[in-house]
Formats: sequence, C-alpha cells, structure tokens
Amino acid sequence: MTSPTRSAFSPTSSRLTNFVPDLAMLTSRSLPNGHGLETSIHSLQNEQERVQKKTFTKWINIYLSLHEPPYFIKDLYEDIKDGTKLIALLEALSGQTLPMERGRKRAHFMSNVSNALQFLELRKIKLVNIRPLDIVDGNPTIVLGLIWTLILYFQIQETYVIDDDSKDARNKAKDNLLEWVRKKISDFSSSSELLRKIDGLDIRDFTTSWRDGLAFNVLIHAIRPDLIDVHRVKRMDVRERLENAFDVAEQHLGVP
Repeated sequence: MTSPTRSAFSPTSSRLTNFVPDLAMLTSRSLPNGHGLETSIHSLQNEQERVQKKTFTKWINIYLSLHEPPYFIKDLYEDIKDGTKLIALLEALSGQTLPMERGRKRAHFMSNVSNALQFLELRKIKLVNIRPLDIVDGNPTIVLGLIWTLILYFQIQETYVIDDDSKDARNKAKDNLLEWVRKKISDFSSSSELLRKIDGLDIRDFTTSWRDGLAFNVLIHAIRPDLIDVHRVKRMDVRERLENAFDVAEQHLGVP
C-alpha cells in the first residue's frame, strides 16, 4: 500500500497495522489546509515511526538478553547495521548458531546481514524488498519491516505451529491469534455479567477494533479480572485507555 502514512510494521500493505489513527480518522476540522496539512502528515509519520522503533527495540532486547553473551540495542537503526546483533537475535530466537564476522569494515557488515537473511530464506520466511544493503545503511522502513517479519514468524506463526510455506501462512497465523483473542474474551464474557453489557466490543481485525483501547483492557480483564476496572475504563478517553492497558500489561503481566 502506498499511503501518506507509513505502515506500522512493514513497507508492504499486507502487514499494515497502525499504532496511531490513520488519515481516514482525521476530519477536515482536525487538520489545517495547505502547508499545515503537510506538516500534520509529516508529524503523524514521525510519531508512527517513533512508536514502532521503541516497541520493536524493547522486543529485541528481551531476546538479546537471553543470548550468550547478552547484547543490548539502544538505537535500532544504528545498532543493527553491523549485523552482529541481528545474528545474535536470530540465534536467541532459533536456538541455532550462525556464522558471524567480527570485523568493523563495511564488507564485514554486509557479510553478517547477508548470512542472517539467507538463514531466514532457508526457513522459507519470505523477505519482501529487504536487502542487506538497506539494513547496513540503516533504512528505517526496511529495518522495521524486517523486525516485524521476525515477530510475525517467531512470535506468532511458530507459536501456532503453522508449517506452511505458502503466501497465506502469515494470514493464517494472524487469524489464529485473532481467534484466540475472541475465544479468551468470549469464554470470560459468558460468565461475566459486566462484559456481556459492554457495547461496541466487536473484535474483527488487528486495526480498527483496537483503536479506542477498549479491547486491550477487556482482554487483560479476561485474563486477570483484578487488574482492570472495566467501568472505570469505559469513562476514560482513548489515550487514557491505551496507556492504562499498556501500563498494566507491562507492570503485572510482564508484557513490555
């Protein structure tokens, strides 16, 4: 998809997931005309990328801390350039050992990243428009796209044991995850008078269904009812709901 707003995870439209409202959610009253509109679009793009980068960095560091020796990423675009931390991440995720160059020349960087991408291709993980050169150059869109591919495969697809190298494998993984969310909430709702009375809770996808923050809070409530007061959450505005869900998930469920 070619859009004024950058895809949250990937340079391709099939993986579009927004952390902040897209332009379709913005009205003519909320944005100025002319130059002001361009400025607002640019600001929106920057905010999306900032959130993506921060989120992906946290996810990476969880697994790098398990590597021996442990690694740590501070600046995603810079620290991934030499390929060593990318290889360490793949080793931590897969339990396998990959060849790694320790030199500090660009040729060593290219070799490491190439080895990492070849490892993914051997596992039949499709890499769309992701080249070693783009990673070594720290291209933000490509780096974010690569990390989202890793999350989708190692965190979601393998969790649901989807042994399928077809182009539909990723969609199947997301469908399974969506079905888990629905079942988790549905099972709890059947025994909860409170959740049965919630209006507007219709989880159909991983985009619009989550934007108002209610689904995040209800999912946490279904897992740990003591952590979320749904009545209080319903009175919050959207930003407060999202912040509440993310804070509770990190502090009490260990979800960064």
